[in-house]
Amino acid sequence: QLTSYWAVETPLNEYEQFEYEPEIIIGEHDLPADPMQQRMMMILVFVLVGAILFAVLVMPRLANADIPLISQSAAENSVNMVAAEQPAAPVVNYSGKISAVFSNEVKYWENDIVRWAANFNLDPDMVATIMQIESCGDPQALSIAGAQGLFQVMPFHFTAEENMLDPDTNALRGMNYFAERLVQTNGDVGKAFAGYNGGHVAAGSSWDNWAAETQRYFVWATGIYEDAKGGLAESPTLQQWYAAGGTSLCQQAASRLNLQ
Repeated sequence: QLTSYWAVETPLNEYEQFEYEPEIIIGEHDLPADPMQQRMMMILVFVLVGAILFAVLVMPRLANADIPLISQSAAENSVNMVAAEQPAAPVVNYSGKISAVFSNEVKYWENDIVRWAANFNLDPDMVATIMQIESCGDPQALSIAGAQGLFQVMPFHFTAEENMLDPDTNALRGMNYFAERLVQTNGDVGKAFAGYNGGHVAAGSSWDNWAAETQRYFVWATGIYEDAKGGLAESPTLQQWYAAGGTSLCQQAASRLNLQ
């Protein structure tokens, strides 16, 4: 029987000279998922869910919707299309007629002015003020810059098929533009008047940045409009406008309308 033992030097007890490193095998299932791949999968899921919801909830309603058939003249279609597309102007209350301060040449168009104003939810006195300054009611008015008709609308506002001098078409394009300026200025009538003359840049800026013509336009338009809304029988501002050269414009309009 053995009663003694001795140590045997082997690699297992040489701790300082040997470090055991187990072999680690990593499979594909152990790797973290690709973030881009995860996002793509989520997008795909959302698209599929959206398509299913659309097919289940929306398609039956579209199939059962009543679609009205519209049969109108080209002019009526144009009016409806532009009126539907233009931004909603601030709501105003008006009497359905224009003020007594305007010239006879502008009053000649009163029924039309009220109708045009209603198309764009405008105060008829706003429309009459613009007509007063722009043409004094002359439907054939033409400026050196090329502005046309009752509201002196530039040609680029019209389509190729439109008659720029037709009163309804001219009012459509002009008042659509003015209504847009009212929306742009949050209902600031004075700045909207300035924008009608100087464009959307003028409507978005102030007096110091306006051209001299736009400054004059602002003074005439706001003055005449305030006189009209003040219930006056005669506008002092309009009298000043006559003296500054408006008389000849109104004489031309009166001749065109056979009011002399």
